[in-house]
Amino acid sequence: MPTEGVSGAGAAGSAGTAHDLRHHGDAEVRDDGSALTDLAVNVRADTPPEWLRERIAASLAGLAAYPDGRAARAAVAARHGLPVEHVLLTAGAAEAFVLLARALKVRHPVVVHPQFTEPEAALRDAGHTVERVLLRERDGFRLDAGAVPDSADLVVIGNPTNPTSVLHPADRIAELARPGRTLVVDEAFMDAVPGEREALAGRTDVPGLVVLRSLTKTWGLAGLRIGYVLASPETIAELERAQPLWPVSTPALAAAEACVSPQALAEAGHAAHRIAADRAHLVAGLREFGSDGLRVVEPAEGSFVLVRLPRAGAVRRRLRDLGFAVRRGDTFPGLGEEWLRLAVRDRATVNRFLQALDRAVTLAGD
Repeated sequence: MPTEGVSGAGAAGSAGTAHDLRHHGDAEVRDDGSALTDLAVNVRADTPPEWLRERIAASLAGLAAYPDGRAARAAVAARHGLPVEHVLLTAGAAEAFVLLARALKVRHPVVVHPQFTEPEAALRDAGHTVERVLLRERDGFRLDAGAVPDSADLVVIGNPTNPTSVLHPADRIAELARPGRTLVVDEAFMDAVPGEREALAGRTDVPGLVVLRSLTKTWGLAGLRIGYVLASPETIAELERAQPLWPVSTPALAAAEACVSPQALAEAGHAAHRIAADRAHLVAGLREFGSDGLRVVEPAEGSFVLVRLPRAGAVRRRLRDLGFAVRRGDTFPGLGEEWLRLAVRDRATVNRFLQALDRAVTLAGD
């Protein structure tokens, strides 16, 4: 079993610290949590829209044929101004992490944490020894490019990062690139950022760059599994060889083509502004709990926020009793039991949640 190391920007963990890398927000709303108001999963609650459901439903008439991804691949390429040879469609971004771990010949992979844990889990499952660079809370979980070892030939970072909601400057991430290194940037939540500022998707001037995108978050398609990889043709060919035949279903291909259309991009842009407004409302409400020891990681730029508060585990359990699910933070390397991640929801839901939080904090302190 691969070992793990810790280096660089922080000491928010130690070598050998166990984290449940396979725990994700959906675990909070399974089974007895299915009736809870969901602030644990970072998928927009009011999607997919009707027009997208209709496009997916129309594709069902073609299920007798094997999937043909050429049109969807071309649409994604056009969306980012790239030749099709730079695009690989995947069954969600999670499949892309598995392909990277299995297909690329790397000796020293580094994952910058706290971040989505699936990249490290995939690397470890593929037999790699993974080194962690832990970003510091006192630095706002900001990237220090100098903390990444020069010997790293694979570096993985999220932007905006799950769960911290930090948006790193694109130029700072690009500083991590160098000949002989693969730089993987998980941009699964970039379309929730107005204008997608700091995006690296579509860039061809950064050596070794691999950008992952997901269409499941903004469009509410987690159950359909659709995402894509943007990289050099050589890297795409390596990853494609590791894929099984017909890895993306016909309905998922229809969704991919629809979600990168000009009309869909305009709708996603409007949604990003709504998310920003709703997030500001949530953060303002959370600041009112400062006297209770709650602190928000700011500035938050994603469709979720990370908070630290005393007795977070007890608060989370009380919130469940009051009808709300939130994401525990202690499964992310670099975080502990005092952290919670909260998905951004509409103002009415946020107002109900803040009332429940007030009650939960009081009950947890009794």
